[in-house]
Parts: sequence; structure tokens; C-alpha cells
Amino acid sequence: MADPPLLALAGIRYRLGDQTILDGVELGIAPGERLCLVGRNGAGKSTLLRILAGEPIADAGERFAQPGATVASLAQEPDFAGHPTVAHYVAAALADAAGPSDWRVAALLAEVALDGGRDPATLSGGEARRAALARALVGEPDVLLLDEPTNHLDLPTIEWLEDKLSTWKGAYLLVSHDRRFLGTLARAVLWLDRGIVRRLDRGYAAFDDWSGDILEREATERHKLDRLIERETEWAGKSIRARRTRNEGRLRQLNELRRQRRQQIGPTGRAAIDVATAEPSGALAITARNIAKRFGERAIVRDFSSRIFRRDRIGLIGPNGAGKTTLLRLLIGELPPDSGSVKLGANLVPVVIDQKRLALDPDKTPWEILADRNDHLSVRGRPMHVMSYLRQYLFRDEQARQPVRTLSGGERNRLLLAKALAAPSNLLVLDEPTNDLDADTLDLLQEALSDYDGTVLLVSHDRDFLDRLVTSTIALEGDGTAIEYAGGYSDYLVQRGPLEASATAPARKEKAAPPREGAAPKARLGYKRERALAELPKKIEALQAEIAGLHRALADPDLYRRDAAAFAAQTARLAAAQAELDAAETEWLELEMLREEMQG
Repeated sequence: MADPPLLALAGIRYRLGDQTILDGVELGIAPGERLCLVGRNGAGKSTLLRILAGEPIADAGERFAQPGATVASLAQEPDFAGHPTVAHYVAAALADAAGPSDWRVAALLAEVALDGGRDPATLSGGEARRAALARALVGEPDVLLLDEPTNHLDLPTIEWLEDKLSTWKGAYLLVSHDRRFLGTLARAVLWLDRGIVRRLDRGYAAFDDWSGDILEREATERHKLDRLIERETEWAGKSIRARRTRNEGRLRQLNELRRQRRQQIGPTGRAAIDVATAEPSGALAITARNIAKRFGERAIVRDFSSRIFRRDRIGLIGPNGAGKTTLLRLLIGELPPDSGSVKLGANLVPVVIDQKRLALDPDKTPWEILADRNDHLSVRGRPMHVMSYLRQYLFRDEQARQPVRTLSGGERNRLLLAKALAAPSNLLVLDEPTNDLDADTLDLLQEALSDYDGTVLLVSHDRDFLDRLVTSTIALEGDGTAIEYAGGYSDYLVQRGPLEASATAPARKEKAAPPREGAAPKARLGYKRERALAELPKKIEALQAEIAGLHRALADPDLYRRDAAAFAAQTARLAAAQAELDAAETEWLELEMLREEMQG
């Protein structure tokens, strides 16, 4: 006989305005269960976790907890109010704590590498999340409710949390967008969809096929019901016109069918993510040569070089504070290096999506964020009504006029993507874009970035997303070392080798020793190649200037009307100049690589 649940919900209903979020939810969590809760952004996952945690916000239904069972939860936004130190905040989760000096508090803070004496207000996003995790875990509760626990965590901390939960004695329920995390830990899936919860007693890897089968069966049933309604409607019209009398019983049946159809809410549509692309950049988007950056005594980046081409997708990974965002800013020319150089390719038009969502004013509405006081915005060069664009990103009409602070984390991230991706670009810079996004939206974002004709620079801790998207991975180790590996995160793990060896594996470039007396001189490129290598940068610069001038001339909307021949000639020259620039950049790159090999 199955164990009785430690925590259960029966008939839970919750409405937000005119929208039903939870519609008679039934679920139970038994001792030792490993569950995950999945669903679209805005489906009500965080609300359901709050009700499970004991918040009296449900409109109807009952919550049951076994007497003596302990429940701890991790909210998306930790509240540090009233806690002078991190240790005080963590100790508050222990009813029998001996204050912030309790050994359990000290032990867990040591595991998450936090100083218990710090003021919580000074914590970064990743540190705040680690403090909140310590508070949830410190009492070893019977049931853990974790809402997006991997947000803001670096990869080493995510792997630490996976190890911690894999040996957890109690039960837990996870809400996360991190497929790898859920695949490792969940043994059963709760799917919150259109107000109800379905359960799959298998791991997360089986979820997509299972949920797809359910949606396919529902679509078939809706089609059958639609056909039946059509037949009954046709009969009713003919019968009324022919006899001017009504078969009240059959008309009542038709109305009942229509009521059933209205109640069969179809699955929420998928977000339509598309990236507006500007004119192509040059073949070589970014060249970094031996760049270095320090803040005070700390080396952020030392002697890093890379060539990033158009259509490359580069992932940046490393511990929090290792310098990923700093390197990103160096590569796009936003921050000057202390030494070395960064050269940006021709016609780069960057769009940056920041980590902290600074582009979103919490007191403004989505309408104002996208179009200020206008009704239309420019999307991929064409005017589009604000509501039409918001619907593409799955926002309800009433949300357009609500403050951003009322949106869920995933909805805020979708709004940020909608704002950024409407502008044309050929260089996308994404700092933690996957936080809070549901699995379907992550899939669409990955597809859109894969099809994008420009270059992508991406900071992410989502291992599955990195594996499916990036062409190479730059790993920062936190000691100034940055090494580029081919492929995604899994490829990086293989190439890096065991962690114990990785501390010495990064090959720091030392000054070359002077050549030994009598040693053979290093090979040279030859006169013609040396001359080409010296002259090509001037040619590239001249072509870039010419292309910029042609773009300015062709931007004149009256040019074609005034002089169609000049318009055609300049259009043809633009295509030829772009081809010449690509060829010159490629030649310079090949010669530069050959020179480095010969001097190497």
C-alpha cells in the first residue's frame, strides 16, 4: 500500500482577474518523492507552490499536511527584510536554532561559500540565491519546494545542488527551466496546463512524448466535437426555417455541445520568436588579440585571443564573478582592455540583452516598454500594432496595460526578448537570457538563434541550451584564465579533462625564451605575403568606409525616383564591395594565422 501523502491539495481553485489559473487542482506529495512541476510561463506554477507552502491565497479547496511534517520553500525572490546578517536569515528557518551561531547554519553556509556575517543587502544575485538555498535546506525538511533554484547560480553550484538533492532523504518538488537539472533529479512529472495538474510517473525525459500524445488526443476530440456542432447547427437552421417550430430537446443538446466546446480551452499557443536581422556584417565579426583586464589587484582576463566570425555562436561559462560579463563587454568594445586590442568587423549592429533586465521599468506597462505612447512599433522594419506583437509573445490583452512588476519572471524575460529582438541587428549579445523561460519558449529561442544570420555571444549556465546552440565555448576559471573550446558544454567537459587536472591545464603564454646561439632562424612568410599582410588592413579599412558611404546614399528614399541608374549602380557596387571585403578579411586572417604558426 502506498504511503499517505505528506502534503496534499484537493479542489484548489484560484482566479486572477477574469482568468482561471487553478481549476480544481488535486495532487499529493508522498515521503521521499522526487517531483518536478512544469508548465508555461504564467500558468500558475509559483502560485501553486505558494499554496503548497501554506499561503492562504486559494479561492477554494483544501490543503492537507501531515501533523509534524516540515515544509520549506525557496521563492524566486528571497525576502531579507529584518535580517541583519546572512546567518540570521538562514537561522530563521530553524525553530530550535541557537541563533546565527548554530552549527547547522555554519556548516551549510560553508557549503555554499558564503560569509554568515555579511549584510544580505550587499549580496549579488547568485549569492542571494545561495543564501536562500541554505535557508531552505538547513532544517532538512520533509518536503522541499524549490522555485527556479538554478536561476543566477553558476555551473559549479548547480552541480553541487544536484549532488545535494540526489542524496536528499526527504521529498522535493522542483520548478525549473533547466532540462538537464530536471532530467537528473526528477522521477515523476506534474504538468500544470490550463488550470489542472496531470501526473506522469516517469522521469522528465519522457515528458515531451507524453504531453504531445495528450495534446494530440485533445485535438482529435475537439475536431469531433466541432463536426457534431456543425451538424446540429445545420439541422437547427433547416428545422426552424422549414417548420417554424423548435425541437427544444435537440436545441438544448446543441447549446450543451457549444458550452462543452467553450470549456475545452485549447492549449496555449506557442510564442513566435523571430530575430530582426540588419545588413550582414563582414566575414570577421570580432578579433581579440592578447587582451587583458584587471580590477585592482585581481586579474579578470589575461592574454586572451580569439577570432569570431559571422554566424558563430559563442558561449561564455564560468563561476559567478569569474568575469564573463566583463569579457563580453571587452569583446563588443564597450569596455577597453588594459592591454591588447579588440577590432570589430564592418557594419556591426549589436543588440544587447542585459542580465539584470535594466531595460524594463517595473512601473511601466508592456505597451509603454515597447511603443511608449504610440500604437505601433517597428518590427523587422515594418510597423506592427503593439497588441499584435505582444500576442506573438503570448501576452494576454489585459496584461498590455498592467505594470511590469505584476508579471512573472518568465513573462518579464519574454517582454525583454520582445523589445530587444524587434530591433534589427547582426550581433546579438545575450547575458543570461534563459532565466525563467519555460521549455517551449527556450526551444523557440534556440531555433531563432540557430537560424539568425548574425553572430551570437551568450552567457548562460543552462547546459542543455549551450549544447544545442553554441559552436564554441569560452570557459573562464576565475583566475584570469579564459580558454576557448570547440563545441558546447559537454564538449568542453571532454576537452578540459578531469577537474583535478584543469587547475594546471590552462596553458598560460609565457614570454618566449631568446633563441639559443646557433639555432635556426624562424621561418618567414616571404616578401609578397609580408607585403600583403601589411597592406590588407588599409584595404579593409577603405572598403569599410566605402560600404558605409554606399549604405548612407542608398538610405535616401528619393534616390531611385531621382536617378534610377545611380541607384542601380550603387546597389551593384555595394554587393561587389561587400564581396571584396569578405575576401580581404579572409585573406588577412589566413596570412595572420600562417604567420603565427611560423613564429610559434
